[in-house]
Amino acid sequence: MSVCKRSKCAGEKIPVETSSRFARAAVSLRLVVAFVSVTLVGLTSAFAQDATVVAEQSVKPGINDEFVDPELDVSKWMGRFEVESREVYAGRQDVLEACDIKPGQSVADIGAGTGFYSRLFADAVGKNGWVFSVDISPRFLEHINTKAREDNVHNLTGVLCSDRSVNLPPNSIDVAFICDTYHHFEYPHLTVESIYKAIKPGGALIVIDFDRIPGKSREFILGHVRAGKDVFRSEIEKGGFEFVDEVQVPAFEENYLLRFRKPAAS
Repeated sequence: MSVCKRSKCAGEKIPVETSSRFARAAVSLRLVVAFVSVTLVGLTSAFAQDATVVAEQSVKPGINDEFVDPELDVSKWMGRFEVESREVYAGRQDVLEACDIKPGQSVADIGAGTGFYSRLFADAVGKNGWVFSVDISPRFLEHINTKAREDNVHNLTGVLCSDRSVNLPPNSIDVAFICDTYHHFEYPHLTVESIYKAIKPGGALIVIDFDRIPGKSREFILGHVRAGKDVFRSEIEKGGFEFVDEVQVPAFEENYLLRFRKPAAS
């Protein structure tokens, strides 16, 4: 004989077995709802992060147009970049010392230009190290690779980057070097993020740029460089890097050199 329970409805009887099934179904439904809720929260957070990345706008539209031109005259830029009147060229040995590059390390010269620092780094890391000459300009990279072959430099590779990424594998470099190029980053958040991923934990980031000081700097710097040292430092620190120090380079009057480090626990 079946045992029944009385429901709250008028006189209706529901079998105990049916009641148990309803209870189990209710528990399962609550679990499903909880799982979906947690999943939606996670997806919402992920979408929010993605939206931040996707929403980043160019901070200096068109600043690299001349460099991506397939007809770029490299010789013209060699005449501008590799001259003693340019501070970062005149002070290259002091800069190299500040980079503290060791034999066997992997170094990325980001915004390599005509490649004069890349060649110095190739010599510093030795035959067991490697240099990635990273640039947005195919013509500059063509010049760097040709020069390396002519000079029998076998530990250097040109890497074509985009306006949002340096296009290097994760944890592939010990040192990232950015000379008079950070102000050319159209999408600094994304580019710094890609550099952070490429540097090994404990690795170094060296940044040289023009010291933009309203009321003091030349009109060229004020018009060409979008922000000052404190802004650039803040952007880099927000990207996860720890500020180490500022190195005084004797040849520098309009430039500065900042050193950062990726936390060893990253």
